[in-house]
Amino acid sequence: MGPDDDDAEDAASRSPLLPPDDRLWRHPSELADQRAPLSERATRSHTGGSSRPASWATVAVAGLAGAALSAGAIAATGSLWPRIVERQIIEKVAVTPVVSSPMIGGERGVDAVAERVSAAIVRLDVERPSGGATGSGVLYRDDGLILTSAQVVAGATTIGVVLQDGRRLEGRLVGLDLVTDVALLDLVGDDFPVAVLGTAEGLKVGEPTISIGWPLGSATPASVTTGVISALGRRLDMADGVPLHGMIQTDAPIAPGASGGALVDSSGSVIGITTAASEGAGGGFCFATPIDIAHRVAEQLLATGRMVHGWLGVDGAELTVAQATQVGKAGARIERVASGSPAARAGLLAGDVITELDAHRIDSVPALVVQLRAHEPGDIVVVGYWRAGVNERVTIVLGQLP
Repeated sequence: MGPDDDDAEDAASRSPLLPPDDRLWRHPSELADQRAPLSERATRSHTGGSSRPASWATVAVAGLAGAALSAGAIAATGSLWPRIVERQIIEKVAVTPVVSSPMIGGERGVDAVAERVSAAIVRLDVERPSGGATGSGVLYRDDGLILTSAQVVAGATTIGVVLQDGRRLEGRLVGLDLVTDVALLDLVGDDFPVAVLGTAEGLKVGEPTISIGWPLGSATPASVTTGVISALGRRLDMADGVPLHGMIQTDAPIAPGASGGALVDSSGSVIGITTAASEGAGGGFCFATPIDIAHRVAEQLLATGRMVHGWLGVDGAELTVAQATQVGKAGARIERVASGSPAARAGLLAGDVITELDAHRIDSVPALVVQLRAHEPGDIVVVGYWRAGVNERVTIVLGQLP
């Protein structure tokens, strides 16, 4: 057998060459350091297809499993191949209280809560054509998403974000919703400190609260004030003419520049995003958008860049004592029905009193607005109303708020 025969046999025994991209290892210069776009971050899978952020338990289990697999690879091969791993996005949600309620009663208790939360409070330096302004924001995801008040950043041309550690970054406005006074900002980076998000469900008047923000002109990273919840489901009339409904009212002062910061409960969990009341509005009290609403708005802003609300098409007013006695229950009195609206098509009239929406009791106009916010355009709702001594029900397909 000649030399040519040996070469032919060796060539036949070798496997075909792999394509250039089919490799476990690449030189770092071949990898592009690209950050996923917001739309992808909003929808990509982090834990097997779910678009929701991974829980702490899932993250812990995933970490242990990854460590075990890595150890197995090293034991079997004597080395660990470099690989690209998608990073878990951390969003902390309160499950059980971190600090017991009595702890807030002492000065040290307030300090302990403030220390945990203040690292996630940022200062916003906003530039507009009309001039500069300062506000606050709350980091709630470690990939740089910030919740704040829509009023703080509306009309901004640039937004500077100052972190507690002194870093100054440029913020990007993802979207805002004046109807709920919620805005969403984004920072470039990872591993930011985050606040724990709680819930406004089940709050009671008289419960202690702490307001944490970054006041105008303050050199310190955060300012802390204390108070109690003085009312729930309040309406707040704003200077721009857009009323806010379902607000948390507190006597914890919110200094100029601190709006957009966090209202937290005794465990240090964020229960609201503070807002700046108009001069003279609110009777000297301060207000916050419930965190459940703010979080839901943020998710839609992240996904689409805008917020859409379900629309019934009525203007309402509170019942007088005499009207409530006549109706026999509280409710929201219809003052005007918009022409061509879902309410008009369903036959609702001025003077009707809405008392229920999908079996939820409606005892005020803010209560009606809050219940409608839980729905999207196209949702079918059952509205209970009182007319001329008779209780009626009608099924309505909601439209989109103009």
